[in-house]
Amino acid sequence: VSVVDPVKGFVEVLLSHLTLTCVLLLACFAAVHWYIRDSHRVGGFTQKHVFITGCDSGFGNLLARQLDRKGFRVIAGCLTEKGATDLGAATSPRLKTLLLNVTDSVSIRRAVEFVRREVGERGLWGLVNNAGRSVPIGPTEWMQLEDFTKVLNVNLIGVIDVTLQFLPLLKKAKGRVVNVASILGRLSLIGGGYSLSKWGVEAFSDSLRRNMHHFGIKVSIIEPGFFKTALTSLDLIEVELKRLWAGLPNDVKDSYGATYLDDYMRMQSFSMNILCCQDISKVTWCMEHALTAQYPRTRYGAGWDAKLFWIPLSYLPSFVSDFIVSALLPSPKDTRKS
Repeated sequence: VSVVDPVKGFVEVLLSHLTLTCVLLLACFAAVHWYIRDSHRVGGFTQKHVFITGCDSGFGNLLARQLDRKGFRVIAGCLTEKGATDLGAATSPRLKTLLLNVTDSVSIRRAVEFVRREVGERGLWGLVNNAGRSVPIGPTEWMQLEDFTKVLNVNLIGVIDVTLQFLPLLKKAKGRVVNVASILGRLSLIGGGYSLSKWGVEAFSDSLRRNMHHFGIKVSIIEPGFFKTALTSLDLIEVELKRLWAGLPNDVKDSYGATYLDDYMRMQSFSMNILCCQDISKVTWCMEHALTAQYPRTRYGAGWDAKLFWIPLSYLPSFVSDFIVSALLPSPKDTRKS
């Protein structure tokens, strides 16, 4: 049988189904157009200032070094002196560091003044709200109000405060805002303030994008899957879980069972070791694209687990995600008896 025959048959099918042919051609054209459009970059990196929060480690630290190598004028906000010193030693003299606590408005104002002196009349090209915390996470019943506010103050209120104070400088440059959310801003897989804060970041970013579009400011949301960073450190998470457990009344502990805490930590450790990716450059590539693309995307799913599993799962009925979460964590003793 000639190789030409199947090809000829396929062409005949296409020609006999004009609607299908048009749809396929339009899909191909759209894909090519999107790829070309997505690859366009802005110029003049050496004249563009980018301010990044949370640069002591993780995504912020890598992004600062990444942009510095490309010639950007990076200003890196660090929580600790050690973080600032280590980053400064690993980068060019062009990169500037400053101490920043995103839960302190006075600290943010000092950062704004520092950045204003650096950028002059050019304004600020990029603001990357990366600073965050994850703990405490765990069963909702174990939490006190302050356990929620400790996370919300950094991940959400801090993002809002930083953004509002830097907006005048961003408007001057018609710049970019890049906010780090999470796939947990789509699916609430754990208790505590983390998912709440990331859902809030999604909503804040959407309203900000629509409002600031008129002034030429573009806003992008990064939605990482699971990555190995300080936020996913099992040691830190387990210390907080033990603290929460120790503070529970005896009747609440009894309802979960004597082995629940150990079972929870064991299953969480197993899940995190499977899910967490070590290549955090998948996240910083998204951040860099949002800062350098002529047409940045509104949302970036970072990591294959985000793209192929968690984000699609967020569109499915709740009972599907409920089933998956229940398989990842143990059931309380009282539930098993009922």
